[in-house]
Amino acid sequence: MDRIRLRGGRPLRGSIPIGGAKNAALPLMAAALLSEGPLVLTNAPALDDTRTMAGLLAQHGLSVEHDAGARRMTLGGTATNLVAPYDLVRKMRASVLVLGPLLARYGQAKVSLPGGCAIGTRPVDLHLKGLEEMGAKIDLDSGYMNATAPGGLRGAKVYFTQVSVGATENLLMAATLADGLTELVNAAREPEIDDLAHCLVAMGARIEGIGTDRLRIEGVKALHGATHPIVPDRIEAGTFACAAGITGGEVLLEGARLEHLGTVARVLREAGVEVEEAPKGVVVKRLSGLRGVDVMTEPFPGFATDMQAQFMALMAVAEGASMITETIFENRFMHVPEMNRMGARINVHGSSAIVRGVSRLSGAPVMATDLRASVSLILAGLAAGGETIVNRVYHLDRGYERLEAKLAAVGADIERLPG
Repeated sequence: MDRIRLRGGRPLRGSIPIGGAKNAALPLMAAALLSEGPLVLTNAPALDDTRTMAGLLAQHGLSVEHDAGARRMTLGGTATNLVAPYDLVRKMRASVLVLGPLLARYGQAKVSLPGGCAIGTRPVDLHLKGLEEMGAKIDLDSGYMNATAPGGLRGAKVYFTQVSVGATENLLMAATLADGLTELVNAAREPEIDDLAHCLVAMGARIEGIGTDRLRIEGVKALHGATHPIVPDRIEAGTFACAAGITGGEVLLEGARLEHLGTVARVLREAGVEVEEAPKGVVVKRLSGLRGVDVMTEPFPGFATDMQAQFMALMAVAEGASMITETIFENRFMHVPEMNRMGARINVHGSSAIVRGVSRLSGAPVMATDLRASVSLILAGLAAGGETIVNRVYHLDRGYERLEAKLAAVGADIERLPG
């Protein structure tokens, strides 16, 4: 397995291009199932997760072409296979997003249950309940969701008992081809959902309430092809913002949108990191010391759970103490023991972690456990004295494109060591 070696203590300075959002690209790719197409996605990232989704769609029968150099992906065609097998779905939970589009366009689908993952169980109950309210019949058998809607889906008023990004995306796509009006109440409001909705509108869908927690979708008979630019990745931008903060540097996050950083930008400012909008993106710099700040993860526009580990690395070298509370996933502190190996002082109490800042971390060999934990250890290594080796970095490639190259370009001493 590949490893990443880095030596810390270098302020980052320069410009970092922000790619298309992984969490937007995956549902957008699934949306190609709703139409003969072609659906052309620009600013498309080349990641392990997008390759996995491309493989899943290809086995359904769609044509998928990705020009990584041009950052352009073209998808389209008719599904000839309505089964999403376990061997593919188990690799990435977002694979469940094919369920709604397949059911809406073809009236049936057989999709493997995604099961658990390292950071939590993330059940699909809300997906199934909403589709059943829209007229689907779903049986669970031998680890698969067997769904049928022989008469087509019909509009319904669906109340989400808790905010769910995946369920909102699945039902939003399904509703575009349902008969009548569908209303999604307490819908997730993440920028990636807005991006999906705008793409669906470009494909001919009728959607109102974009950007709010109440989406209204008037079903149409068919959708058509479109060209859509994928929104910049706010989590990648937030990660590199933390990198600038933890090293005391100054970077331009090219293409990043300040409004999508939301609470993350506010919390960074409270911690002593300047975050300002610029003509070409967002400028992040740290002029003085870091201060401990308490945060709690929440659905957007709250503090993103996908930024929790990175912010913890920042707080590990801040003056004073901070408390980080995780409310989205039940097992997302697995990076804590590895950070403590580097000299951090972090104690976990249930769903909260108490971080007492230290003046400096020390390089050490550490083990990555999931995508965001992986990059949090990279950030810690940027601030640590000596050499840090991060093992099992295949997690990084799921969500960060050319991470080590982007960091090296702004002054980091970092390289990938082939396994």
